[in-house]
Amino acid sequence: METMRKQMFVFLRFFNVVLYVGAFAGSAMLNGQTWERDTINFERISQRAEELASSPFSKESYMVLPDWARKLTYDQLRDIRFRPESAIWLREGLPYRMMMFHPGFLFLETVKVFEFTSSHYQQIRFSGDFFSYGALLKVPQDVPSDLGFAGFRLHCPLNSQEYYDELVSFLGGSYFRALGKKQHYGISARGIAVDTGVEGATEEFPSFREFWVQKPEKNDKHVQLYALMDGESLTGVYHFKFVPGEDTVVEVKARLFFRKSVKRLGIAPMSSMFWFGENSMRKFDDFRPEVHDSDGLLIKMSSEETVWRPLMNDTGRLEFSFFRMNTFQGFGLMQRDRSFASYEDPEAVYHLRPSLWVEPVSGFENGELMLMEIPTKDEFSDNVVALWQPLTIPAVGKPYNFSYRQYWTLTREMSDSAKVVGMRTGLHSFYKERRIVAVDFKGDALAKLADVGDWVCEVEARAVKADKQVFAKDVFLSHFPDGRVRMNFQLTVKEDQKLSEQGAVELRAFIRNKDKRLTETWVYRINL
Repeated sequence: METMRKQMFVFLRFFNVVLYVGAFAGSAMLNGQTWERDTINFERISQRAEELASSPFSKESYMVLPDWARKLTYDQLRDIRFRPESAIWLREGLPYRMMMFHPGFLFLETVKVFEFTSSHYQQIRFSGDFFSYGALLKVPQDVPSDLGFAGFRLHCPLNSQEYYDELVSFLGGSYFRALGKKQHYGISARGIAVDTGVEGATEEFPSFREFWVQKPEKNDKHVQLYALMDGESLTGVYHFKFVPGEDTVVEVKARLFFRKSVKRLGIAPMSSMFWFGENSMRKFDDFRPEVHDSDGLLIKMSSEETVWRPLMNDTGRLEFSFFRMNTFQGFGLMQRDRSFASYEDPEAVYHLRPSLWVEPVSGFENGELMLMEIPTKDEFSDNVVALWQPLTIPAVGKPYNFSYRQYWTLTREMSDSAKVVGMRTGLHSFYKERRIVAVDFKGDALAKLADVGDWVCEVEARAVKADKQVFAKDVFLSHFPDGRVRMNFQLTVKEDQKLSEQGAVELRAFIRNKDKRLTETWVYRINL
């Protein structure tokens, strides 16, 4: 399922009128590009998407690569690099620059990229002059005029004024990744997810087929673009506004049109990787203490409750968790552990990979969050998916509108409660039918009330199988000098039963003072 995305991005890890044409001296003019007068906006692209939905889907129309491009190897594609001196808008000294990805290898479907102003637009046409081809292949001669690109990336002075860092990249399907200051690529977002994890159905990957990127002005603090989506079951129009900073903020507005009905529609989907962490019962032969792009799902309900669900990769099978809600304040896959010592990996720098937080704006009523965890034996496949799905999917012929805001962040605090900062579990050393669970909380809500009032530990243990029963007992709290408060409890069964025969257990725990919640609600699934 999600291995498609990691295959796409493993490559990344290594590695108006004629007066305006002067902006492309040495590149665009060689391609015969000319500006055309027209107005580009959301409604204009929406009309195109609606018209597209009324005709049959044709994947072949997006696969126009010549033979030499289709047969590129991984190493050959990696050896093709965009020339920085050919970056779009470089010569005008604008606050953003655009560079293109070369098609081939895994990227056999091409996209068209346009730039536009308030009154004109033009297509950025493929040219071999954009790229240096390295020593592994000859500069191609057979290049169709409408070849297109695999995708593109936008750059800006994110970390300093002297260098244009990558801000966002679009490459493959509807996948994109963004960065804030001091961040390294990790988690990915998608425009849409279709039939993800549905039993008996094949997951679809609708793709962004055309992009219109607005040419920035000298003092712009943001960059924006439109994208046209096309796929077997639906089409759509998206508007993206990227505001770079300590946290890069992305505003997303979308409208979908359905060719046919789908079983699951994933809104604001995100994909990440969790191999193992401090909570893992399954051990791997690796020198690092933890390996993951994200370590938990955070959900902020419309009430005062905030839910923290640590990620897992223990069972060796596909796992699903669902969280029903009418409204909510936000959700995200978070990289909460920011200590280098937790990972000891100076190359992958997992401690600098961003969390991705989504806040709904419109179109998120009456649905549920889905967390899907796919078993993995390495760090090269994205195996975690989080998305919001409406309980009622719009019928064919009816548009579906939604909008939301993303935060790509290292430090942003999404929870007002004391946070879950760690968990550990293991079998009791001499009671064979008991499992010890320890959950650590830390935050001002606990520190301020350390000596005031009565604290109550709320712990619930529920066996997933209806005919099984597990009990939480011996619940108590421990205080640590660094401010952590540990909730300890034991899972056990009736005297005539065995713990290992109970299967999966859903756990839920938090600390309150009288009627006030002091901590996040920790939820977890343990397979006994």
